[in-house]
Amino acid sequence: MKKSKTGFIVWILIFAVVFVWSAIEPKDYFTWFLEVLPAIIGAVLMALTYKSFRLTPMLYILILIHMIILMIGGHYTYAEVPFFDRLGEIMGWSRNNFDKLGHFMQGFEPAILAREILIRKQAVNGRGWLNLFIISICLGFSAFYELIEWQVALWSKEAADAFLGTQGYVWDTQSDMGYALVGAVTALLLLSRWHDRQLKEISQL
Repeated sequence: MKKSKTGFIVWILIFAVVFVWSAIEPKDYFTWFLEVLPAIIGAVLMALTYKSFRLTPMLYILILIHMIILMIGGHYTYAEVPFFDRLGEIMGWSRNNFDKLGHFMQGFEPAILAREILIRKQAVNGRGWLNLFIISICLGFSAFYELIEWQVALWSKEAADAFLGTQGYVWDTQSDMGYALVGAVTALLLLSRWHDRQLKEISQL
């Protein structure tokens, strides 16, 4: 219990530090708000459900990593993250690919989140069906997020390019969903057994 409490405090501190850094003189405050809003909503939901539906340590870490990526993207905009500009020069990329990391994580972390909820709620029978549902949920979420981006871009024409981060790439929407799919499949392949062990441990608390 003491170890769990310490981990919770560390999680909050890391989130708070990155959030404050992200909010200090971002590229554009409206774009920052749009990009960071999912992290804020996620943090509120986890706080509200912490006692009634505590998640596995793995999932808390993945959610924090995903939130940090969102906050970095909000601070610089996804098209102008400095490290990925330099990495692009080394790799010969024609664009800043930080947004692709974000969309990969958009499938990677939600896959474990969906997996945890479906298993703990005993919503699906059979591991084959479980994986199919998880991938479908991740793809559905990714497509829904693209629709939100499209609508917000129509409402805020001035911030549209910064928020969408297409950088002139005509297939950006499709590739975003493709990266989310790869992220979901990768998470299931790499983390399922480890996740099962943590689910077993949490069920014994």
